[in-house]
Formats: sequence, C-alpha cells, structure tokens
Amino acid sequence: MNWLKGNSVTGAKTELDGEVDGELEQALSNFRQSVHAWSEAELSRPREARVAGHGLWRPVLAWGMGLAVALGAAGGGLYEHHKVVLERQARQEELAHQRQIEAQLKAKETDESLLANVDSDISRSVPTAMEPLAQLMDDDGTN
Repeated sequence: MNWLKGNSVTGAKTELDGEVDGELEQALSNFRQSVHAWSEAELSRPREARVAGHGLWRPVLAWGMGLAVALGAAGGGLYEHHKVVLERQARQEELAHQRQIEAQLKAKETDESLLANVDSDISRSVPTAMEPLAQLMDDDGTN
C-alpha cells in the first residue's frame, strides 16, 4: 500500500518507501487481528439475564403522575369557579354601593327641599297671624 504511487512528483519508489509500507501493513494487520479477537471474545462471553428493577415502580409512578394531573385539572377548575364567584360578589357590592349613593342623593334632595320650605316659611316678613294687617298696609302704599 503506497500512498505515493499515483504521485507524479516523486517518480520512482525508494527503499525508504518500501520500509514504511511494510511497517504500515504490519501495524494495520495487528490492529485488524486485535479487533477480530475482541469481537469474538465479546460474542462468546456468557450473557446475564437482567431483571428489570423498575417493574414495580413504573405503574406506581404512572398512577401518581395521573393523579397529579387530575388534581391539577380539578384545582384549576376550582380556581376558575372561585374567580367567577369573586367577580359576581364584586359586582353585587358595586351595585349595592351605587344604590346607597343614589339613596343618599335622594335623601339630600329631600333634605334640601325641606330646608327650602323651612327657609320660605321663615323668610316671611310678617308672621301668618299678622298677614291681613300687612296686606292693608301694602294697599295704602305706606310702609
């Protein structure tokens, strides 16, 4: 095996090339023989029957993971339901607050109209009992 054979630059084969080719052939032959020996040794080696050590744990883990997924799904559903209930309560509280504000505004309007009536009653220049006398004075034009 000469890797320099096809090279036109080298020209003729020297004695050194022959020695290198022989050493290379010997090394490759030794390597090939050792690989074949190792392969035969591995194929002829007695095999051990392995018993799966995780045979019991695999179904337990599968059930556990399934249970975890089911609990997660149920927990998510409960959380969503809880959010809906809280939103509904918040809306009801807001409506109750708005009604309370409207009632306060109506009470304030009622109070203002009552105060306006009281103010008009108090603002009379003449008491009710003396009103006929005050009308007579207004008719004369004298104050």
